[in-house]
Amino acid sequence: MPHSQTSAPRDGILQGRLARGASPWLLPTVATAALSLARARRSKGAAAVAVPATALAAGMLWFFRDPEREIAQGRVISPADGVVQSIMPWKDGRTRVAIFMSPLNVHVNRAPLAGTVTSVEHIPGGFVPAFNKESENNERVVWHFDTELGDIEMIQIAGAVARRIVPYVPQGSKVEQGERIGLIRFGSRVDIYLPEGVEVDVEVGQKTVAGVTRIDRG
Repeated sequence: MPHSQTSAPRDGILQGRLARGASPWLLPTVATAALSLARARRSKGAAAVAVPATALAAGMLWFFRDPEREIAQGRVISPADGVVQSIMPWKDGRTRVAIFMSPLNVHVNRAPLAGTVTSVEHIPGGFVPAFNKESENNERVVWHFDTELGDIEMIQIAGAVARRIVPYVPQGSKVEQGERIGLIRFGSRVDIYLPEGVEVDVEVGQKTVAGVTRIDRG
């Protein structure tokens, strides 16, 4: 299947910002690292804690980065950074594109099209690894957008590590294509359903960049 080659933008922390919704994880970690470093010279216990605490704080800063992006042109763009896990025709004629997000990916998801958020539904569930087929029963947030292509469904799925999905915009909001709409903490999966008649222009195993990679064939 032909696909567009996408070069990932540089995602350095200094080139962007930190994701909204990161504070409950980030602040205690950074505070612990700062306190242990301050006490390290006077306490062997604090010195022992300082190294792993500082490493964890640095990891958290990396995990919760939220870089600025130059939004691509196209009818449907990727809502998530990650790798295309599967492309599956659906019984109603739509095509589901599932994107797996690892803990190393940017965790902020973006609107695949411009439109109006007609529904944001949180559905409780399990926390099996997102690459597992049974992850379809995981904790998730189901989005519906009213767009120029009609109703577009997108699902944020929590994984074994990602225990919280944080929507940024409520039902009734108008969103621009590529606008930040939510956060999945520590990676998992995002599914988007392309309407009948819209061809897919990515392939399984291809890396995607939220707001940058076009996933439909124009």
